[in-house]
Amino acid sequence: MRMKKIPLLMAAALVVGLVPAAGAQATGKPGNEWAGIVREAVTIPMDGGWSAKGEFTYPRSARGRLPVVVLLHGSGQNDMDQTLAPGVTTLKSVARSVSRSGFAVLRFNKRGVVGVGPKLSDNPAFLDPVKPYEQTVRDAAAAVRFAGAQKRVDPARVFLLGHSEGTQVAGNLVADPRTYGIRKPAGVVAMGVVHGTPRQVIYYQAVGRTLGQLHEEFDFDGDGRLTPAEVSEGLAGRPADEAAQFRAVLIDADKDGVVAIDAEAEPVIRAAVGFDRFPNLPGMPERFARYVTDIARFPTPAQALPRFDGPVLLVNGQTDTQTVVRGAIVTDAALAAAGRDHTLITYPGMSHLMNVTAEYQPAPGNPDPAVLRDITAWLSARR
Repeated sequence: MRMKKIPLLMAAALVVGLVPAAGAQATGKPGNEWAGIVREAVTIPMDGGWSAKGEFTYPRSARGRLPVVVLLHGSGQNDMDQTLAPGVTTLKSVARSVSRSGFAVLRFNKRGVVGVGPKLSDNPAFLDPVKPYEQTVRDAAAAVRFAGAQKRVDPARVFLLGHSEGTQVAGNLVADPRTYGIRKPAGVVAMGVVHGTPRQVIYYQAVGRTLGQLHEEFDFDGDGRLTPAEVSEGLAGRPADEAAQFRAVLIDADKDGVVAIDAEAEPVIRAAVGFDRFPNLPGMPERFARYVTDIARFPTPAQALPRFDGPVLLVNGQTDTQTVVRGAIVTDAALAAAGRDHTLITYPGMSHLMNVTAEYQPAPGNPDPAVLRDITAWLSARR
């Protein structure tokens, strides 16, 4: 979901993750990117009359029963590839890398998504469940059961890999597998780790990230106050529309000749996004409020993952402005306090999609090869 009628510089994808761009289609000519990997189309039965289309992949040379990784998407109506922009398919990139390393992989369309694109159902009951996050967790559990039942899979070696919202889904499942009718997973990979209440997460995405940018890129002397010279230098070289949007929030309310970032710019940004009406933010559909209210009922990864006694890998970009790296660090500390088997890897210059890009104006991209290597190495060590 994206905010409407607010400055572009504040229009980050909101909630605990990301959503596909409307009409995003993967591009590129078919090649040998799937060489050596078997791809089987599958249909996963779920509750409420929904069946999710998906793909089950595994190495062509595989023998015997394999460990399997179930991929869990970020927030929004994502297809099995997590198609976010032309050529940007987060989960397909992960699936190819993990399948090449000797694992089976299951990825699937989220409820309401009928094809890659993403292409959506015309049935509102599938697109807009009454309890949207709870339904997402139940659907993920159905996918886990389906994966464990495949004839090529060792049901004792089912791993979960979640991105963004998927890190919370994975945490909720492994913290209480009996409730969701699944066997205890063999391990969890959390990529772009969710932390904080929905209100805190969305405040940072909608307000705090812009304040952070003002502090880092405008406030050269670090005093929290912007002089006319600092504003001029901070705007230098920016596109005209971006500069105009910054000017709109840099208001010297008390007429003292400087703009106090937190005391003067923050209220302007906050009012522009209508944050004080949370969760009923202006320009957002009704389901947005229902979603953030529903997910708030569930434990975050820092609360849920310590209840799981299997291994956990946390990976996060250090310049992620959607699920900030501090959340992964806090989750790692919670796992350490619980005495769990855990690994944390953070990546300089990487954003929420685990690609190297600008911090405050990130460009979409597929996960960096270094991230994929670290994930597959961690999984391979725990086969």
